[in-house]
Amino acid sequence: MHPTEMARKAPDKPAYIMAGSGHVVTRREFDEASNQGAHLFRSLGLKRGDHIALMLENHPKFIQICLAAMRSGLYFTAISYRLQEQEVEYIVNDCEAKVFITSKDRHAVVDKLLGKMPNVENSYVLDGEIAGFDSWEDAIAEMPTTPIEDESTGSSMLYSSGTTGRPKGVLKPLPEGGFETGDDGGVNLFSVLYGATEDSIYLSPAPLYHAAPLTFTMGFLLGGMTCVIMEHFEAEAALSAIEKYKVTHSQWVPTMFIRMLKLDPGVREKYDVSSLQCAIHAAAPCPIPVKEQMIDWWGPIIFEYYAGTEGNGFVAINSEEWLAHKGSVGRSLTATLHIVDDAGDEVPTGDVGTIYFEGGGQFEYYHDSEKTNDSRHPKGWTTLGDVGYVDEEGYLYLTDRKNYMIISGGVNIYPQETENILVTHPKVMDVAVFGVPNEDFGEEVKAVVQPKDFADAGPELEEELIAFCREHISHIKCPRSIDFEKELPRHPTGKLYKRLLKDKYWKAAEAK
Repeated sequence: MHPTEMARKAPDKPAYIMAGSGHVVTRREFDEASNQGAHLFRSLGLKRGDHIALMLENHPKFIQICLAAMRSGLYFTAISYRLQEQEVEYIVNDCEAKVFITSKDRHAVVDKLLGKMPNVENSYVLDGEIAGFDSWEDAIAEMPTTPIEDESTGSSMLYSSGTTGRPKGVLKPLPEGGFETGDDGGVNLFSVLYGATEDSIYLSPAPLYHAAPLTFTMGFLLGGMTCVIMEHFEAEAALSAIEKYKVTHSQWVPTMFIRMLKLDPGVREKYDVSSLQCAIHAAAPCPIPVKEQMIDWWGPIIFEYYAGTEGNGFVAINSEEWLAHKGSVGRSLTATLHIVDDAGDEVPTGDVGTIYFEGGGQFEYYHDSEKTNDSRHPKGWTTLGDVGYVDEEGYLYLTDRKNYMIISGGVNIYPQETENILVTHPKVMDVAVFGVPNEDFGEEVKAVVQPKDFADAGPELEEELIAFCREHISHIKCPRSIDFEKELPRHPTGKLYKRLLKDKYWKAAEAK
């Protein structure tokens, strides 16, 4: 639905609710604030295809600004609020943003950006003052609350998380014609795949700057559903929000499942989650035992999908299918799958190779023709760089990212399998597995573990975890040593900055 039509139909219905504060934004408020933002963008001279950037926490106005850009035909780049000055500077300049919007809460980083963003013509701050920034609230206050005359559909241009290198913007063609709310068929997808209706209540526990939370939240909002947005994920708070708001639909990453499962049973069981009809997860492979426990707990309402910011394919699976194909992420719904070897040739069914999509959405990496070309097969297929295989029924199984592969003594080892085993140990909260230098074999398997209780860290736990791993998988895939950290550098979206851990060991080896 068009947001103005939604506002006319039920102006006082909550469009979204901030879970922590309880702040409610009605459909009318959502529509009017986004219209004011769109008028502001036009008054600044922004035209269809121009770029803006925003760096905000899960702020009540985050979604309003995104919708203002969408209905203005602009590209909008949402930047992680966890990034530091140089990282933010790089993204703002790389995306060629003409407008930059942030909040007072981000002042420690953005204070240092003045004079370092040559393309930015106007900078705005929410909730207070930052030298060199205008007030967003004051700027839109005098703007009309009705739609701009030349509405057209804009799009996000989000940056990869940079887990294997410097992030790059994913640019997709803008839809033609007037403003359409069903971008990429998203609203229909939620209804057809997940049974969403206008009465559905959607919980978003993740940071909105990431592709999946932003796309799903916008999709549910523009489908007429009410969204509950958590300012920050915390396992017990998520369960409390489900009970309080009678949440019917939600989206998660596997680390969130793990955090909730590792709550004390008494804490888990005191919350009523019976309103849930659909719990969707993606972003990272989910260990089989974790998903089994979630289905046992919440019932066969767990849905999984595999896709990327690039929008070149969509693979999905429900609980019943998954129980018959454990470990699979599903069958492709929007493109044809091809599994190919390093020479670009398709491999037999069941063999591992790089995953390519044929016939999916088009994209390019902004300002990076080399990376764009690397994502293309000679036949025009595209890849996200993931590795996996397809069974005889067409179900896809992910092995790992190609960049994470460990080559030890000529043997290819994908660390995801090892991580999936170790994280199920009751004393482990989080784990990263990667290759480190070995004089004889080139690389050896290393694990860095975040214990549930850091007091357990030490040689005894290291020995226990290595033995536990060897009970379940081939010894060559198991870590030869384990180090311990109080917290791993994991993205709030669930992705692990494995590069930050791995680099320390390789740099130390080079120094020697």
